[in-house]
Amino acid sequence: MASNELPTTLLEAIRYFSDPERAFEFVKALRWPDGRVTCPRCRHDGQHSFLTTRRIWKCGKCRRQFSVKVGTIFEDSPLGWDKWLPAIWLLANSKNSVSSHELGRALGVTQKTAWFMFHRIRKAMESRSFAKLSGTVEADETFVGGLAANMHNGVRRQRITSRGGDDKAVVQGVIQRGGRVRAETVEATTKLRLQGNVRRWVEEGSAVYTDQAMAYRGLDRHFAHKSVDHSREYVSGDVHTNTMESFWALLKRSIKGTQIHVDEEHLDRYVTERIFCFDHRIASDLERMRLALGGVSDRRLTWKALTAR
Repeated sequence: MASNELPTTLLEAIRYFSDPERAFEFVKALRWPDGRVTCPRCRHDGQHSFLTTRRIWKCGKCRRQFSVKVGTIFEDSPLGWDKWLPAIWLLANSKNSVSSHELGRALGVTQKTAWFMFHRIRKAMESRSFAKLSGTVEADETFVGGLAANMHNGVRRQRITSRGGDDKAVVQGVIQRGGRVRAETVEATTKLRLQGNVRRWVEEGSAVYTDQAMAYRGLDRHFAHKSVDHSREYVSGDVHTNTMESFWALLKRSIKGTQIHVDEEHLDRYVTERIFCFDHRIASDLERMRLALGGVSDRRLTWKALTAR
């Protein structure tokens, strides 16, 4: 790879971003693509003085200093770009996610630091689009939690207090066939909650396919709603939720196979990570990394906010 060529593989990315100046210019170009550096504090985009030795600017209006990290997920992080950028590359291009233990060993940082890095990257992966899904859309829910069969008897008695998914986190999602997916954790599988999300995510009048859960009855007032009876069959003509089930399989493979354990309070960010990778599945590795890096601004996540219960 020539020195001026952008990386296309992880190995090339590690070599490319090991140059501090090159990594700095890469992040700067993505944060301010029009070339106009904007002060993250006063939003002034006029003339700023640049201190080359420290790679920071001094705002021409509020006179305060700022770096390319200020106002982003990287703010207050002492880690260099040679660690941050490969970490983003890894997570954005993972098929089954990446554990914080694995990242910590790869970068030479603690597991705690790697865990914090990954959650900030997941924050940057959140979609800013309010565009609704349309066409043919499938809606479904899944339960996320430990398998009772794998638990010690004492742990099972403590955690499993009822039947089915009552003791598990619930994630609801919708997917446009051939398109994107939307999903989030829900506190209850009530008609108000589930149908409210469908109306929020899907354009009215679209074809919406679900199973025969009671909570979805009445969707035909806003959509061309059809359902399939899973007690008898999984596909009825064109009506099925198999595409959504495929996404749930990807989500659970990353949680059960890689993360092993996910606290319910952090589950939404793991869901966000899988949505990002699914929605941009056709993009190249470099493009996925750029898309993730393009969402770092105004997405700051502090350790206090992350660990607050």
